Amino acid sequence: MKEQLTIALSKGRILKETLPLLAAADIVPAEDIFSSRKLIFDTNHPHIKLVVIRATDVPTYVEYGGADMGVAGKDVLMEHGGEGLYEPLDLEIACCRLMVAGMKDAQPVQGRMKVATKFVNVTREYFARQGAQVDIIKLYGAMELAPIMGLADRIVDIVDTGNTLRANGLEPMEHIADISSRFVVGQPSMKMKHRQIQPLLDKLAGAIEAKREEKSA
Repeated sequence: MKEQLTIALSKGRILKETLPLLAAADIVPAEDIFSSRKLIFDTNHPHIKLVVIRATDVPTYVEYGGADMGVAGKDVLMEHGGEGLYEPLDLEIACCRLMVAGMKDAQPVQGRMKVATKFVNVTREYFARQGAQVDIIKLYGAMELAPIMGLADRIVDIVDTGNTLRANGLEPMEHIADISSRFVVGQPSMKMKHRQIQPLLDKLAGAIEAKREEKSA
C-alpha cells in the first residue's frame, strides 16, 4: 500500500501555472480548486492530496512535515532560508525579478538608506554584500507608496513587467535575483518516501522539458 503524499500549493498566479504541470505528470484535483473554499483536495490518486495555502507558508509546511512537497517562488524560499528543504526542480513558471527600485532620477542617498520591503532577510543580506548600511522597514504590500510618501529611499520588491513601478514614478535600479517557482521536498519525506516521490519528480521534469520544447518550437 502506498504512503500518503501531500503537496502544498501556493495560492494565486503560481497555482494557475502549477496545475497544468501537475496534470501533465498525471496528478489532477478531484474538483475545481478555484470554485471551492476548501483547503485540502483529493486527486485522481487516493494516496496524493493537495493543500492550497499562502505562498509564504509553503516552505514552513514542507520543512516541518505538514506537507511532503510544495511549490513556492524562489523569492519566498530565499527569504525563508531553505532550511530542511531539497529544491530538485525549477518549474520555470511565474517568472519575474527581485529588484531594488526607487523614484525616477533619484539622487544617491547620503548616510544610511531606508529600504521598504517584505523580503527583510534577503534585503539585509544583499546590502551587507554591497557593504552598505541600511534601515529596513517591513511592509506587506503597496511598496511603491513608500518612496512617494517619504517613508523610504528605496524598495526591494518583485518586478514583472515594471508597469506598476512606472505608473507610480519609480524605476528598477539594481537586480538582486531572477525568480521562478520551484518544487521543494522536505528532507525527511525524501528519505522516507523516496520510492514514491522520485517517479513524481521524473514526471514533472518531463512535463517541464516538454513545455520548454513547445515554447522553442
